[in-house]
Amino acid sequence: MNIREHIRIIPDFPKQGINFYDIATLLAHPAAWRETVGLLQATIESYEPDMLMGIESRGFLVAAPLAIEMGIGFGMVRKKGKLPGQTLSYAYDLEYGSDEIEIQPDLIEKGAKIVLIDDLLATGGTMGAAISLLEKAGAQVAACACIIELEGLGGREKLSCPFETLMQCPA
Repeated sequence: MNIREHIRIIPDFPKQGINFYDIATLLAHPAAWRETVGLLQATIESYEPDMLMGIESRGFLVAAPLAIEMGIGFGMVRKKGKLPGQTLSYAYDLEYGSDEIEIQPDLIEKGAKIVLIDDLLATGGTMGAAISLLEKAGAQVAACACIIELEGLGGREKLSCPFETLMQCPA
C-alpha cells in the first residue's frame, strides 16, 4: 500500500507558498493508518526504545498507537502551560521569535532510551529543542522519526541523533 496516496496536500496553507501535508485523510483510512504504524514500528524497533515521546499535537496521534503496538510507554512534549504538575521546560528560538516546550520529568526514568516522534519534520527547530529537553531530563534520545520529511529545509541537520522518515516530500 502506498501511504502517500492517503495524505492530502493543501496548497497555500497556512500561508501563500506553503504546502500543508494533512494526515487527517491518512488517519481516516484504517488500513492505511495501520500500515503507517507498522512501517514506523519496523523503522524504529532496532533502536530498542524504552518509551516514545510525541511532539504536540500530531506527534501524539502517531506516537500513542505506535507505543501500544510496541508495548512501551508514551509521553508528551507540549507547549508551555499545557501540562499539569511538575514540568521541565526548554526555551528555543524560531526563525521569527521564540517558543517554549515542556515535559513531565517524573514520567522519564534517568537514562531511558527515547524515540521522539512527530508527523512531519520541516526546519527541525522544535524537534531539536525536544531532544535538548529530553536530554536535560536525563533521557538518551536514541532516534527521531516522522511520517514525512520536507526536503530542502535542512531539518535533519539540526538533530543530534539518527533520524528516520517514511517519505520525503517537497516543501
